[in-house]
Amino acid sequence: MVENLVIVESPAKAKTIEKFLGKDFRVVSSFGHIRDLAKKNLGIDIEKDFRPEYEIPQDKVKVVNELRKAAKDAKNIWIASDEDREGEAIAWHVAGVLGLDLETTRRIVFHEITKDAIASAVENPRKIDMNLVNSQQARRILDRLVGFEISPVLWKKVQPSLSAGRVQSVAVRLIVDREREIISFKPESSYRVTSLFRTRDTIKESAVIRAEASKRFPDEKEAEKFLQQCNLAQFAVAGITVKPGTRSPAPPFTTSTLQQEAYRKLGFSVAQTMTVAQKLYEAGKITYMRTDSTNLSKLALAKSREVIVSLFGEKYSKTRQYVTRSKGAQEAHEAIRPAYPDNSEIQGNQNEKKLYDLIWKRTIASQMADAIVEKTTISINMNNSPVTFNATGEVVKFDGFLKVYTESTDTENTDEEKDLLPPVEKDMPLYYNVVSAVQKYTQPSPRYTEASLVKKLEELGIGRPSTYAPTISTIQHRGYVLKEDRPGEKRQIKLYTLEKGKITSTIKSEITGKEKSKLFPQDIGMIVNDFLVENFPEIVDFNFTAEVEEQFDEIALGKLKWTVMLHKFYGPFHKTVENTLEKKNRQTGGRVLGNHPETGEPVTVRMGRFGPVAQIGNADNGAKPRYASLTRNQLIETITLEEALRLFSLPRSLGQAEDSEIIVGTGKFGPYLRYRNKFYSLKKGVDDPYTVTLERALEIIREKDENEKKKVLKDFGDIMLLNGRYGPYLTREKKNYRLPKGTDIEKLTKEECVAIIEKSEKKTK
Repeated sequence: MVENLVIVESPAKAKTIEKFLGKDFRVVSSFGHIRDLAKKNLGIDIEKDFRPEYEIPQDKVKVVNELRKAAKDAKNIWIASDEDREGEAIAWHVAGVLGLDLETTRRIVFHEITKDAIASAVENPRKIDMNLVNSQQARRILDRLVGFEISPVLWKKVQPSLSAGRVQSVAVRLIVDREREIISFKPESSYRVTSLFRTRDTIKESAVIRAEASKRFPDEKEAEKFLQQCNLAQFAVAGITVKPGTRSPAPPFTTSTLQQEAYRKLGFSVAQTMTVAQKLYEAGKITYMRTDSTNLSKLALAKSREVIVSLFGEKYSKTRQYVTRSKGAQEAHEAIRPAYPDNSEIQGNQNEKKLYDLIWKRTIASQMADAIVEKTTISINMNNSPVTFNATGEVVKFDGFLKVYTESTDTENTDEEKDLLPPVEKDMPLYYNVVSAVQKYTQPSPRYTEASLVKKLEELGIGRPSTYAPTISTIQHRGYVLKEDRPGEKRQIKLYTLEKGKITSTIKSEITGKEKSKLFPQDIGMIVNDFLVENFPEIVDFNFTAEVEEQFDEIALGKLKWTVMLHKFYGPFHKTVENTLEKKNRQTGGRVLGNHPETGEPVTVRMGRFGPVAQIGNADNGAKPRYASLTRNQLIETITLEEALRLFSLPRSLGQAEDSEIIVGTGKFGPYLRYRNKFYSLKKGVDDPYTVTLERALEIIREKDENEKKKVLKDFGDIMLLNGRYGPYLTREKKNYRLPKGTDIEKLTKEECVAIIEKSEKKTK
């Protein structure tokens, strides 16, 4: 019989905890949730005060049986799932499934897996907090009600197999609203004037000052006129302002700020950040990764101070305690920090090391002295115009926290240059080297990245630390939103330059609209969003969704009864569902683009059964309309008549090569060539299916065929030895098999290949 059984939710966490507990403790894992709402029907008895009907999923039956067996053999049972609402619900479900008495079951929580934290938790067990459990139940039940009741409405009114979610639908709305803002944005151009001044009449031994004109000019005529004035002007220093200032470090990480900074600095997706952070937490390297608190424990503050003083000296240390400003902060009670601040490095894979380094630097920097900076502004007058030039420079007098860490921003301002300025005096004459007027266009608000969407959701009070990653994954998985890069388009800009008394104009090109890892709404996402805005305004209302989150917080604090909250929500919501089902209209997002220039037939676009389509003609009088699928980057809302007609030119024949035809078309995976029943992808951003030539097609085919030949090392008929990205491997019937270490591929026979495959399959089984 085991003296003490500790149940946690993850095997990695179990392994780490077991190291700190003595031989009297056995630690086992529930592998996450062991019970959920029944899949059949709704899983909720609405008539009986929203009583949930829970079931053990098929894939958890074995785990539950093992937990029951372990619990039977234990004197004392401790449940040590995570300390947020989800963790509390897991503890309650475990207790329920194992038939444990809630009054005597020991619940222990800790936000870091260290010896001291676990010892303290074991000394101070508590009961399962039913307020936290009920808050989680209310969220789960409300989300099931929304999904279960709206989804059939979407199937009937929009398209089969669609679904909606409370937080997900608001996230999609944010992305759709931003896209429409960008679509309707009309860029305006103006001319930005900058100048390089020298401090002496001669170039030799002269210092240079870069400055910008205080005014932008609306058109090229005005810009050129101003450059002519600059040519005749006398310039002088009008004033020098020196302002001492300080820069303070950012607070330690919360879940959302970690997701944002890991995206900006490391290029991690929100889900990737949470996966890596979970591994670090379960290995005992950082504190709990789901938190909206910026608080640090007294021990962490003291340890951080020790580290800073030993590494950089006393003057770099400044102990701070940050106040949590997050709306409805509720998850854990400390920021994300290293479990042992004196460990600046850890063992682990590359991603774990990178994320840990980011967390360590941010935590240590938060306890360091302010940076002391000196900002200098030089104002430059010209004698024939009221327009002034301004030069700014910044000098770091004391680096403070900047020695360790600088926070990134979503939009890096590349125009703002902070130069080191030379010493000058008031009324000192200056002389221009070059004055440039460059055409600049206004920019629309940027599309959301995963990180900036998390930031916006947090600002609005929508969602909580545990919901950001699954929300963003869900809207992409459902096809409502696509995360991708866009190459942008070339745009011509004018540049006027004044040098040595002469003004010259040149045409330059710049790339506009280039996007990296941005979230783009898809047609189906826009149509579903419009349908929800029209028929279920409350579900996609930002304030309403934030209020629901606040009600969950009140339930967690015991200030609101969870069933009262659900009744208040469900009555009006269910009535809206019934009213919407009675309406006869279907939503397809259809648009009439115009008429075919040759046949006069109407050209329309709409959402079809398998995605967005363009259509020529109607099915009137037995006529047969023609259809073409829209490409991945085209939207029903913005496609033009010319773009739609172009879709009907594919597939097209490029001509013959060795008695076989080469066809170019576009499909599910983008544009392709078809030749001798083989498919060849066109290069993204290089080849256009509408303009690609026969010569280029032959080049693509030849290139791929040569690569395929290099790939095949040995051909045994049904088994092939191929050279892959990570070295040689075997393939048979579309299945791949690794070669054992030390295999001599030169001498490899078919019999040996069969033996390797059989051994591998046996091992897998």
